[in-house]
Amino acid sequence: MSQQGAPGRPAKKVEAASVVKFKAELRKAIRRNAKDPEIDFLNITAMMDMMTIILVFLLKSMSSSQAAPPQSEDLKLPKSVMTSQPKEECIAVMISKSQILVGDDPSPILMLPSREALAQSGVDARHKPSPNSLEIIPLRNALQSVREVDKQVRKAKGLDDKSEAIIIADATTPYRLLLEVLYTLGQSQFGKFHLMVMTGAGSNAAAGK
Repeated sequence: MSQQGAPGRPAKKVEAASVVKFKAELRKAIRRNAKDPEIDFLNITAMMDMMTIILVFLLKSMSSSQAAPPQSEDLKLPKSVMTSQPKEECIAVMISKSQILVGDDPSPILMLPSREALAQSGVDARHKPSPNSLEIIPLRNALQSVREVDKQVRKAKGLDDKSEAIIIADATTPYRLLLEVLYTLGQSQFGKFHLMVMTGAGSNAAAGK
């Protein structure tokens, strides 16, 4: 609506001028109060890259630790002329004078009797399905557990799922005990075995099928 002015003067369009000014002030207020859009989601791409690097490092460390076992009075490796290096993808089965260990677990799977008893009948019959069996039940259970983990590790490395074992046995290990360990490995779906020995230069080597 136009407002009438004094006689002889043109009317002023007060309403139209007010709308234009209002729109101009509104645009200024919008620009003044404008904020950058906030990020309302979590970008996990960088985190996934970091976890992948950590996983590869841990897998490499785990493999390297099994390829260089410590020796002591309870475990001395036999000597050999073999020069091939032990594989890093193998599951370690350690047989000392007093116990059997599997993988990186420091807890013994089985405590061993005297060398004389092992040479005659092997591991105590209470740890076998039957007195004349070659299978060691505690060792089988431990091997089946680590094999499931090893299958995932080998898959992550792009390898097949055929687990391999490296036997780290004391030089005085009776043949009967070694035979029982090999039999139990076969029953636990380990298709390839290696025996760690000491070379003439004093370094570790692996022989096996």
